[in-house]
Amino acid sequence: MDYKVLDLKVFGDERGSLISLEEGRNLPFAIKRVYYIYDTKPGVERGKHAHKNLQQLIVCLHGSCSFVLDDGAARREVLLNCPDKALYIGNNIWREMKDFSYGAVLMVLASQTYDDKEYIRDYNEFLREIQK
Repeated sequence: MDYKVLDLKVFGDERGSLISLEEGRNLPFAIKRVYYIYDTKPGVERGKHAHKNLQQLIVCLHGSCSFVLDDGAARREVLLNCPDKALYIGNNIWREMKDFSYGAVLMVLASQTYDDKEYIRDYNEFLREIQK
């Protein structure tokens, strides 16, 4: 399954902490889009889709959120709960986000700009697509 949890290098001193994301160093693709997910209400699940070609790096800047990742053969659950961990998700991975803590903020860096045709929003269609 094409995903991994990355430990991000923290630079810090008495003033606080800083994490840098740089293409070719700790970011495996050129950034074409950045967006934030926040103010998700308790009990709400998000995602429930896959991307045909898009890669993403996701950081939980505040709070926590669980990801269920599925490549059609296996399912894994990953908890993001600190800003020094990043979840890399490659293409053709079904993802569901759940268990958002109060005030959770996710930052998503994407390898492509938004394209609705890039999404697979039906799980059965996803399974057919990856079996091709």
